[in-house]
Amino acid sequence: MTRPVKILVLQFASIGDVVLTTPVLRCLTQQIPNAVVYYCTKRLYEPIIEANPYITKAYYQDGSVYKLIHQLRAESFDYVIDLQSTFTTGLIKAVVGSRSYSVDKQNLRQWAYIRWKINAMTDQHIVDRFMATVLPLGVENDGRGLDYFIPYRDEVETDWLPETHRQHFVAYAIGGQSLTRRLPVLRMIELCLKINYPIVLLGDKEDRKTGEEIVRAVGEQHIYNACGLYNINQSASLLRRARIVFSHDTGLMHIAAAFRRKIYSIWGSTTPQFGFYPYKTPHVRLENPGLGCRPCSVTPTGSCPMNHFKCMNNLPFDFEVNELRTKKNFD
Repeated sequence: MTRPVKILVLQFASIGDVVLTTPVLRCLTQQIPNAVVYYCTKRLYEPIIEANPYITKAYYQDGSVYKLIHQLRAESFDYVIDLQSTFTTGLIKAVVGSRSYSVDKQNLRQWAYIRWKINAMTDQHIVDRFMATVLPLGVENDGRGLDYFIPYRDEVETDWLPETHRQHFVAYAIGGQSLTRRLPVLRMIELCLKINYPIVLLGDKEDRKTGEEIVRAVGEQHIYNACGLYNINQSASLLRRARIVFSHDTGLMHIAAAFRRKIYSIWGSTTPQFGFYPYKTPHVRLENPGLGCRPCSVTPTGSCPMNHFKCMNNLPFDFEVNELRTKKNFD
C-alpha cells in the first residue's frame, strides 16, 4: 500500500484570503498521487472550509499558537505550504520541521507602492502567486478558479426573502475591513438608486445600521437589508443566486467570484494592483484611478489620511448595467 503524502496548508489572514487558497487545495489533491491535504486557519473561518471536499482534516487556532503547534507537530507532515508568510506561520514551519514552501508576498514592492506610489507590483493575481508556491511539487494551476462549498443546512430558501426579492435581485456587499474601503452611506444610497433594481444588502451585524439607513432612503420594497441576519454560508447562498454582485474590497467579493457571478468591484484606499481583484469571473472595476494618494493602505485604517476621501466621495458611477434592463427595474 502506497504511503499517503501529508500536506499542511497555512492561512490565517481573512475570509477572502482563505477563499483565495481554494485552487491550491484542489490542485494539490488532484495532481499529487495519494495527497492528503490538511488545512490550518483561525476557528472563525471554520464555516468557510468545513464542506470543502479537498480538505482531509482541519486544525484551528482557538487561542495559544503553541498548543496548535504541538498538535501539528504530532502529524509528521511531508510538506508545509505557507500561503501567508507571517511570524506565526514561520514559527509553525520552524517547529513542525517539515520541508516547506512559502508564498512571495512582495512586501518590498507593496511598501514602495504605498509609501512612494511607485507601482512595481507584478501583474499577477494573488491566486497565481499561491499556485506558484506549489509549483516545485509539480502542481500547476488548472484554471478552474475559486471554490466555495455550502453545507445543505445553510442554503437559503426562497420564501425566507421578501416577495419583492424572490425571483431576481442584485446583491450588494456593503461591508469592508475599514471605513476607507467602503463608500460613505450617502454614496451607497446613490449607488442603489443608480442600480435601479431589487437589491439584497449583505454584511455582518456591524453593517446593519448602515443597511437601515439605505432602506429608509430608498424604500423597503426595493432594498432588503440582510446584514446580520445570515451567517457567512447563507450569505454565500444569496450571492450564488444574485443576478450580479456589487462589492467593496471584501471577502464576499471573492465568494461571489467562486460562483462566477459578474462583479462590480468598488475600490477606495486599496487598488486592484495588489492582486486581490475578482478572480476568473467577469468583473468591472469602479475606482478613481487619477488620485495621487492611492493606495494609502492595505490594512484597516480609521479614516482618510488626507481628510478628503476623494477615492470614494468622487468615485464616478458612469457604468451601465445592461444585465438588468428588465421590468424588474423601479422608478
